[in-house]
Amino acid sequence: MSRLGAIATVKAETTVRAILPMKVLRVLPILALSFLTLPSAKAQEGLKIFISIDMEGLTGVVTDAQLGPSGFEYERFRRFMTDELLATIEAAREAGATEFLVADSHGNGQNVLIERLPDDIQIVRAWPRPLAMMQGIDESFDGAIFIGYHASTTNTEGVRAHTMSSSNITDVKLNGISMPEAGINAAIAGHFGVPVIMISGDDAIVEEARAIIGDMEGAVVKWANSFHSARTMTPAAGAALIREKVKAAVLRISDFKPYRLEGPITFDLSLKHYRPVEMLGYLPIVERINSHTIRFVGADMLEVSRFFQFVTSYSISIQP
Repeated sequence: MSRLGAIATVKAETTVRAILPMKVLRVLPILALSFLTLPSAKAQEGLKIFISIDMEGLTGVVTDAQLGPSGFEYERFRRFMTDELLATIEAAREAGATEFLVADSHGNGQNVLIERLPDDIQIVRAWPRPLAMMQGIDESFDGAIFIGYHASTTNTEGVRAHTMSSSNITDVKLNGISMPEAGINAAIAGHFGVPVIMISGDDAIVEEARAIIGDMEGAVVKWANSFHSARTMTPAAGAALIREKVKAAVLRISDFKPYRLEGPITFDLSLKHYRPVEMLGYLPIVERINSHTIRFVGADMLEVSRFFQFVTSYSISIQP
């Protein structure tokens, strides 16, 4: 320390002693140490985290070859998917989370290698589910995390950009705003007062989700060139980034606010084909807006979600 610095320090100490009683001065070092070592109140209580994991936004995913049982890389990418999920769980634990529920939300809902998960983890698998990618969430959760997510069907950028069904759906709107799956799912979480605290995927979905939902941590693991091409991190590097962002999110979990839509909620669904829109227009709860779009007004996001799942899942030929 310089001579001037030493003089300034002595003057400051003298001033503090003159202002504060001696009893206070004696306990200040103890108080300072306690603040440094005391974990946050939330970390002491334990946090409950909901994880919804998709596959199109995973590190390295670019085509169908990684996304379904017929793809030559699918089995490898199931392992990478599980790695990203484990990184999420481990990082959240380090930051104070003690309870988790995972929703396997891609394809047939049977992608995660469940034998690799810790014994205290529960997971939602397969379909149908009234709350779809958010099945199992309720008011008891402190935060939601989205892993492997992708941009919406109306986004002109993004790897495998779609909303629920790339073959049938051309737009999904809530109260007039076009939504990615992340927006729909955030609104379901918001119904229960649960904030989305972190998302991973390509650069397109991280930007899109933040613009709609608001502040959250984002792990960009790849950068879209086109619908079927990206510049990507390696799986190990992607998992490490996810770990970093999840931990940061959980440590500042009180900063995030739920994305809540107050009812009634207007749900507009645009389909690629004319005929299903015409048939859905027969229902008294449905308004046909134009040749390719129907409108349903739900009391809340739970009603909207159930209607959406019915429209996209029902067929008279369903068995058993």
